[in-house]
Amino acid sequence: MTIPEPDSRTLATLSPEAALAAAQAHGATAGTLSGLAGHPDARVRSQVARHPNTPAEVLGTLAPAFPREVLHNPGLPLMRLARPGLLNLFPAEGVTALLALPEAPAWVVDGAARHEDFGVRTALAARPGLGAERVQALAADAGWQVREAVARRPDLSEPLVRQLAADDDYDVRKAVAARPDLPGDVLRTLVTDAHGFVRASVARRLDLPLDCLLTLATDDDPDVLSTLARRVDLPRNVRDWLAANEHPSVRAAALQAWTVPPEALARAEHDAEDEVRAALARRPDAPPELLVRLAGDEAEQVRRAVLERTDLPEDAVLALAHAPEQDIRLHVASAEGLSGAVLDVLLDDPDTAVRTLLAVRPDLGPERLARLAADPDPEVRRAVAYAEAPGDAVLTVLAADPNIGVRRAAARHPALSPALLPPLAADADEGVRLAAAGRGDLPEEVRERLRADPDSSVRAEVGGA
Repeated sequence: MTIPEPDSRTLATLSPEAALAAAQAHGATAGTLSGLAGHPDARVRSQVARHPNTPAEVLGTLAPAFPREVLHNPGLPLMRLARPGLLNLFPAEGVTALLALPEAPAWVVDGAARHEDFGVRTALAARPGLGAERVQALAADAGWQVREAVARRPDLSEPLVRQLAADDDYDVRKAVAARPDLPGDVLRTLVTDAHGFVRASVARRLDLPLDCLLTLATDDDPDVLSTLARRVDLPRNVRDWLAANEHPSVRAAALQAWTVPPEALARAEHDAEDEVRAALARRPDAPPELLVRLAGDEAEQVRRAVLERTDLPEDAVLALAHAPEQDIRLHVASAEGLSGAVLDVLLDDPDTAVRTLLAVRPDLGPERLARLAADPDPEVRRAVAYAEAPGDAVLTVLAADPNIGVRRAAARHPALSPALLPPLAADADEGVRLAAAGRGDLPEEVRERLRADPDSSVRAEVGGA
C-alpha cells in the first residue's frame, strides 16, 4: 500500500517540532521539503534550505532569508552540474543575498554577471574585490544602474573614471562628479555638464577650485545655485549675489550657510517669499525678538518653521497660540512649560479639541479647570472629569452637570467626595448609577439602595464591588 504525501497546507500547519523532524529526515522527499519551505517557523525553513533533496526552485525562494544555508547545501554541486544556469532559477533577491556573503564563490559571481535582472548585476558592480576585467565589463553594461554602481567604486581606474564621466546617463555622470579622486580636467568638464543634477553634484565638492565655483555661480539652474549657496567658502560678492537671487529657493538656501551677514538676515525677514522667511526661522542663531515676529507671520509656512524649534521665547509661543491653524494650537496646548498667559489664551480657543486637550494638563490648576468645567461644550467638561486633580469644587459642579456623559465621568473619578455619591446613585440615568455602583468607597446606605436598583446591570455591578 502506498501512503500519499501530505499536501503543502498540511505540512505548513505541523507543530514546529514535528515539522523540524520532517525537515531533518534523511529521506525527506522533494515534495515534503517543498511544502515545509512555507512553514511559519524559521528553524524549519532554515533546515529545508540545508537539505540536499530540496529542489533548486525552492532553494531560490529560501535564499533571500537563508543565503549561507543555501550556499553550503550539500546538494548544490550536483544541481549546478545538472543545470549550468542554476542562478537564473533564483529570484533576483536570492542571488543578491548570495552575493552579499563574503565567501560567495566564483560561480556565484559569474552567474550574477550573466543574470538577466539588472538589480543583480548592480549588486555585483558594488561588490568589493572584483577583478579589473569584471569591473571593465560592468562599466559597459546596458543598465545605467549597473554603470552608476561601478562609478561609485573606490577602486576605479582613471581610464574608467574618464569613460564614465562621458556616459550617456546623467545619473552615472552624477556619481562620477562625487568621486574624491576626480582628475582636474574631468571636474572642469562636469562643471558645464548638460544636466543640472550633475552640476549640483559638483557644487557639493569640498575641494571645488575657485574657478569652478565662479563658473557655477553663473549657472541658470536654481538647484545648482541653491547647492552652491549653502557653501561656507563663497567669495563675498558671490554670497551677496546668491542671497539676493531672483529664485526664492536660492535665497532660502543662502540662509542655511553657517555665516550670513547681518544685512542679509535683515533683508530676509522682509522677503516677499514665504520660503525665504521660513528658512530664516530655522536658523539656530535667530534672536528671540526675530522669532517672536516670525511666529506672527502671515504665512503658514513661516509659522510652521517657527513651531519646529525647541528654544522659543514665551512671546513667540503666545503668538503661535493665536495661529489660525488648529494643529499648531494643538501642538502648543500639548507642550510642556507653558506660561499662564499662554494657558489663558488657549482656554478661550474657539476649537473644542484644543480646550479638551488643555483640560487634562496636570499643570492647569483649579481655577482654570473651574473655567473649563463651565465650558459650553460637554466634551470639554467631560475631559475635566478625567483631570488628575480637579478639586472638590470642580467635581461638585461636574457631578451635577446637565450632560449624562459628564456625570458618568465624574462618578468614576477616584477623588470624588463621598458626599456626592448619594445623588449620583439616585441619578435618572442608569449609566451614571452604574458608574457609581462600581466604586469601592460607597457608603453602605448607598450600596443598599443600588442593590435594589431597577436596572439589573447596576445591581450586578454593586454586588461585585
